[in-house]
Amino acid sequence: MREERGQLKGDQVVSEPFTLWGSVAGDVTVVKGSKFYMRGTVYGDLTVLHGGRVHVYGNVTGTMIVQDGAKVILSGTIGQDCINEGGRLTLDGAAHVMGKLIRSEDGETLVDPHAIIDG
Repeated sequence: MREERGQLKGDQVVSEPFTLWGSVAGDVTVVKGSKFYMRGTVYGDLTVLHGGRVHVYGNVTGTMIVQDGAKVILSGTIGQDCINEGGRLTLDGAAHVMGKLIRSEDGETLVDPHAIIDG
């Protein structure tokens, strides 16, 4: 598993098991077969494609999109909207969505009653 500590500049594509203990100044896209453990901050949007897996412990300043066939656990903060387009999205008790939680009918969204959704 790849681990990165520090700051990454520009848009990033995660295509392998990867843990980030820093920040990304740009958008992050997680593709099929990868697992992304985000323990820092993404200064942009986070998109999880079909077959991608993500656990957000930190912050995403933009929007998070969970596409069909993706799996995401949110334990951190999303600065804008959190959109589930058919994947499996779990918001645990520490989750905070500053915008709206938007769900499609064919996705699975599990929300802990202690999660905070402002939108």
